[in-house]
Parts: sequence; structure tokens; C-alpha cells
Amino acid sequence: MDYADRGKLGIVYGDVTLGVHGEDFHLIFSYQKKQIAYEKELLRLETMLAFEKKYGDEYECICGIDEAGRGPLAGPVVAGAVILPKDCEILYLNDSKKLSAAKREELYDEIMEKAVAAAVGMASPARIDEINILQATYEAMREAISKLAVEPGILLNDAVTIPEMIIPQVPIIKGDAKSVSIAAASILAKVTRDRLMVEYEKVMPEFGFPGHKGYGSKEHIEAIKKYGPTPIHRKTFIKKFI
Repeated sequence: MDYADRGKLGIVYGDVTLGVHGEDFHLIFSYQKKQIAYEKELLRLETMLAFEKKYGDEYECICGIDEAGRGPLAGPVVAGAVILPKDCEILYLNDSKKLSAAKREELYDEIMEKAVAAAVGMASPARIDEINILQATYEAMREAISKLAVEPGILLNDAVTIPEMIIPQVPIIKGDAKSVSIAAASILAKVTRDRLMVEYEKVMPEFGFPGHKGYGSKEHIEAIKKYGPTPIHRKTFIKKFI
């Protein structure tokens, strides 16, 4: 009997086949798959702790910073700031754009439960039009940091260096995929903003905000042309559509 045949009767370990059959075999096989996936996830998370470990000896409170909503035609830009405990383990923490909406919601609750401190800041569409999206993003980030219950010792930012900050900063390109702190901040910002855009549906149902979240989808652009801009539209972003 070869290994393929023996595998139908049991589980092969080295040159030994254990007598496991039917439902028991599938249960054990399923458990093994889950265990392998779990260990793989732990290894992935370990790589996302590189910056936290690099600065962890010098700084007690490391804060991740990220934003959501720089590109949309409508709605605010939202920044998240999160300080996680040094021994914190949140499985599947990742760049918010790589996660489903359901997984982001699930992780949002876990982040809020486990974080040492977490806060969001926002800049309105009017403020974006007034000072431009980059400056408005910085403003939202500074607001989020100022609202933290614990003062961070260092900031890990997704790609940017925030002006007017005394706290040391480390800009990290694609940081939301390289740092658990930044990933947590990205989820906080994204979920907060998405929830807000869903709420706008109650007063402006013709724009379909729950679907596109204010981004420039075909449906959204057609609605702007048909109904005109609303107070939550960024005038500097929609000039060519009106």
C-alpha cells in the first residue's frame, strides 16, 4: 500500500499511519490547517512589530498615525491615532484597505478594547477647500494626537511628517502594512469615516454614500451632475463635474 492509499485510511506521520477514519480524520485535518494558519499569522504580525521593537526600549508609548479619505469628492478626511500595549496581540491587524468591511468592524472593536489610548481627528470638506487636502490631513492628525488620553513618546506615521509637532516622528512608506500601530490607526480612521458616510444616507439618499463612501464612482459623479453639490462635497474636488 502506498502513501496515497494509506492517507485514505489514516494520517501519515513519517513512516507511520495512525488509524484515524471518517469524521475524526476531517476534524484533525481541519485543526491542523487552522493551527498552520494561526502560526503563519503570528509570523506575519511579528514582522509588523519591527518598528515597535526598534523604538520600544527608548519610548514607552508608541503611537501609530494614519488617515482615511484624502481622495473622495465628499466627506471629511479622518485621522486615527492609536497607542497599543507592548504585549498586545490582535490577529489579522493589517492595512485597512486589505480588509473587508466586516473584518474592519471586528478589529475596530478589538482595537478600542485593547488600546492604551485611541482617538480620531477630522477636517471638514469646507476646511479642505480652505487650506487644501494635505494641510487638512495634517490638521486632522494633530487633532487626533491632542485628544489621546496618554501622551505618546514617538509617532509612527504612514508616509508623512506632520508639521508643528514637538513629538519625535518616524514617517514609514506603506506603514499601514509594516506597523501594527499604524495599521490600527488606519482601521480606526477608516471605520469612523465609513460609518459617518453611511449616516449621510439618511439626509441625502440620492447620492448613494454607503456604497462609494464619497469617492468618485460613476454613480456618484452622475448624482452630482443631476442633483448638484451638497454641503459635504469638496468644491475644489468637483469643479469639473459641475
